[in-house]
Amino acid sequence: MIINNNNYSVTHENSKNNYEKLFVLLTDFLKNNNLEISDIGLIYINRGPGSFAGIRNSLSTIKAIHMIKKIDYYCFSFEDFENETNIKYENIPHLCSKFSLKKNLIKPYYIS
Repeated sequence: MIINNNNYSVTHENSKNNYEKLFVLLTDFLKNNNLEISDIGLIYINRGPGSFAGIRNSLSTIKAIHMIKKIDYYCFSFEDFENETNIKYENIPHLCSKFSLKKNLIKPYYIS
């Protein structure tokens, strides 16, 4: 998370159960850094690769935050950044802007 040019980050062990407690992890992260959800201006979320259930639940959580708090989000994959080398998480905002990525979620396909 970047707020006023300060980077905040947290890492969790990769676990099938983390997606079930994503909002709890997010709330704890904000609390531990003396932040509020209203301090968030944009959310950047990696859409994969990863487990389908984990990605689906992460995207659902972010979309819910967007709907309730009107916080915009970028959805990216490292594959979106063609010919970029040495990609770091703190460069994601710049790369999303450079490659015009925004809300590029999987669109459902309906068969009628």
